[in-house]
Amino acid sequence: MWLGYCLVVDAAVLFRKGSSMLARSPAGYVALFVISAPAWWLFELLNARVQNWHYEGGYSFGEIGYAVFASLSFSTVIPAVFGSAELASTFGWIRRVPRGLALGPTRPVTAGMFVGGAAMLGLLLAWPLYFFPLLWLSVYFLLEPINVWLGNRSLLRDAAEGDWRPYLSLAVGCLICGFFWEMWNYYSWPKWKYDVPWVGFLHVFEMPLLGYGGYVPFAWELFALFHLVRGGPEDLVDLRPLDGPSASDASDDPRP
Repeated sequence: MWLGYCLVVDAAVLFRKGSSMLARSPAGYVALFVISAPAWWLFELLNARVQNWHYEGGYSFGEIGYAVFASLSFSTVIPAVFGSAELASTFGWIRRVPRGLALGPTRPVTAGMFVGGAAMLGLLLAWPLYFFPLLWLSVYFLLEPINVWLGNRSLLRDAAEGDWRPYLSLAVGCLICGFFWEMWNYYSWPKWKYDVPWVGFLHVFEMPLLGYGGYVPFAWELFALFHLVRGGPEDLVDLRPLDGPSASDASDDPRP
């Protein structure tokens, strides 16, 4: 189902922009799936401490079967989010968002982000009952400075020009995915269920309404994770608005 979603969204992006991740780089598109599975297992590892969600029905596959099928499912997370983000970048209201405050990747900014991310992770692990929301912020604040220091693609490159539309496109794209994740999960088996302290009310499918807010920074974390693994300053997911230079105008990057 999610592979179909990824391909449909990529085709929609190609129709609207004349370019898409799969069309620009088939090998790079495959790399999204390869990196996605271990990326989500990282969040499963953090959830082992936080215990905000659990799975029901996985026992029917056995331990090895569960790991295999879960990894296959997890492999679609990044392609779905990035494809939806590219689609969101074509929305007129996002294209019309004006430039705002410029926040360059200076040494004080990146050092402050890294220290803040480390503090968030420490609080999350020490007192998960109170600081569980930091799961969806700490990874981004830790990895974004590292990408800057290594010369990798980072969202701060756009923020330095006062262009916050890539952040917004990723957030909207992930919220779109979140809606479909939760909707299709509701009647699925196996399925996940939530146990979120303090905000476990007004459910939309299994997810508490306020819990959808976690999808916003989750998209930025995935972007940072992917580019840390992939390396290099080049774009694979093109979040530039349609009024900017097209991805086909950029120099080709042979790496996946």
